[in-house]
Amino acid sequence: MKKLLFILIAFLAFANGNAQILDPAKWTTKIEKKSETNYLLTFNAVIENDWHLYSQFTPDGGPLPLEIIFKNQKGNFTLVGKAKESKTRTAYNDIFEVNETFFEKKGQIQQEITITNPKLREIKVDFNYQVCKDVCINIEKNFTFTVPAVSIATTAVDVLKSTVATADTVAATPVASSKMATQEEVVPLDSKPATKRGLWSIFFIAFLSGFAALLTPCVFPMIPMTVSFFTKQSKTKAKGIRNAIIYGIAIIFIYVVLGFLVTWIFGADALNALSTNVWFNIIFFVLLVTFAASFLGAFEIMLPNSWANKVDNQADRGGIIGILFMALALAIVSFSCTGPIVGTLLVEAASKGGIAPIVGMFGFSLALALPFMLFAMFPGWLNSLPKSGGWLNTVKVVLGFLELALAFKFLSNADLVLQLHFLEREVFLAIWIAIFGTLAFYLFGKITLPHDSPMTHISVGRLSFGLVVLAFTIYLIPGIWGAPLKLISGFPPPMTYSESPYGVGNSKGSSNATAQILPEGAHLGPHDLIAFEDYEKGLAYAKSVNKPILLDFTGYACVNCRKMEDYVWSDPAILKILQAEVVLISLYVDDKRELPKSEQYVSKETGKEIVSIGNKWSDFQITKFKANAQPYYIILDTEGIMLSDKPESYNSDINAYKGWLREGIDRFEKVK
Repeated sequence: MKKLLFILIAFLAFANGNAQILDPAKWTTKIEKKSETNYLLTFNAVIENDWHLYSQFTPDGGPLPLEIIFKNQKGNFTLVGKAKESKTRTAYNDIFEVNETFFEKKGQIQQEITITNPKLREIKVDFNYQVCKDVCINIEKNFTFTVPAVSIATTAVDVLKSTVATADTVAATPVASSKMATQEEVVPLDSKPATKRGLWSIFFIAFLSGFAALLTPCVFPMIPMTVSFFTKQSKTKAKGIRNAIIYGIAIIFIYVVLGFLVTWIFGADALNALSTNVWFNIIFFVLLVTFAASFLGAFEIMLPNSWANKVDNQADRGGIIGILFMALALAIVSFSCTGPIVGTLLVEAASKGGIAPIVGMFGFSLALALPFMLFAMFPGWLNSLPKSGGWLNTVKVVLGFLELALAFKFLSNADLVLQLHFLEREVFLAIWIAIFGTLAFYLFGKITLPHDSPMTHISVGRLSFGLVVLAFTIYLIPGIWGAPLKLISGFPPPMTYSESPYGVGNSKGSSNATAQILPEGAHLGPHDLIAFEDYEKGLAYAKSVNKPILLDFTGYACVNCRKMEDYVWSDPAILKILQAEVVLISLYVDDKRELPKSEQYVSKETGKEIVSIGNKWSDFQITKFKANAQPYYIILDTEGIMLSDKPESYNSDINAYKGWLREGIDRFEKVK
């Protein structure tokens, strides 16, 4: 219902001309004097509900990141570091297969500058960014800050508002420039933390990891020892239970402090930004491989014994302080088993940003502490615990294989950013098949590692788990030949980043749709459709074959454009129409390729300089159709006249989209 209402509003706006030009983000700015030469520029955005404004740190391969351009910087001022952002939200985009980072409802950008030219009176800044909801819009905004002409003592009144020039240039082709001379106080914006779903997923993964840590040789044998200590040393049962609970709370406190320190040292926003950094991903690949090697038995990662001895001495003091040091001793002594798990959790949480490391450490420590508290309350449960043995090392080895598999996800991230094509989809899957296949052989007892106990037979549980791992390994194998592998979507590189994007033995050239020679100026679009990226060439071809035109205003970084192509255009009924009954012209409004100098111009509609191919098609959309959103579909005749009653936007209803196509095509058939 909400989506239908949005489309209805868009249609009504179209009837009123310029009213359909959307601008979901409203900006205000201020300039604050920090010293005689340093100023802080602040940009505050209020974003309409359900719209996403993408961060400058959102990774390549997805929606367009925010680009900040300082136009008159040379010889006038220098930047102090990179522009800082208020908290953003990060979520996985299954269309582009990346974690996109964006603002919701509110956002703030701050940039400190040092003025080097004392005569400077104006600072000009351009923002290029993308906002998406049911449609995507590329927006350019121009800001002008007025630098005070006189020096003022550093007091609270040093917050000097700028005369803000917000030339609202929309979708790479602005609406008419306008000056806003008001000087209003801007209240700092609240920033939204990471999504609840993202934090809950981190919590549950960490919680399960805590239970996995319990089942390692360093921790599991300590449960009965520690519980016995509290029950025997305490004068009453109630006091023993109380001390065990304090002990559990102390464990939670220690690990949460660790998560807090990671967030505090690196900064919540910095962690989020690092997740798309090449060196961050490479370093964590090396770390996880090291952790995996430790779990597999190559060596042990241990803290100095002197630390454990000193902490153990403090634990003898008794009271709450003594219990706290006992919890710290557990963390140090068990580090060779818990360290790699904690390290992996912090790496994964760091990629989420925000308070995720704190949430992760809380979930991990809660799972670690609960058994100590529960067994202290109900000592009889200790009799039901399995005896320590070789199975504890098996748990460590399994965790080692899982960490090794996860490590290659970080290496893949770095390879994707650099576009080196060293770790393409087939290579990634081959590595995973090797890792999980070897794990299956290990679980079946065909492979032994350094710390394994002699084994005459395998348990039913180990056999069952081995069968699950083997089934998963077999599931991965068809992926090398092009199977989608939806079960692990987001882990391997996308299909487009592979040696055989269409599957082994398949290519665009083998499609029936492309058996004919492509017309001049045409290329192969989605689903091997013949498409034009130039309006005039497409129009000329439509005249020559006497077919109506499907004009498609789209973008390389447009999420819902890809959704329409993947889920609506792929429908057999729709695809048949697009293949046989229309000429497809797809105009990309975010094409950054520069136009030849002779073809560059200033838009009569918006007054903006048109310098790129994307600028040209965006200006064409605004000038001719008074719209700036993508996807945006129009049925035209061979003279460029609109056939349908209204354009179509994002619409996942296949039958409705088919009806809209048929309406325009049938009208063309009647008048041709």
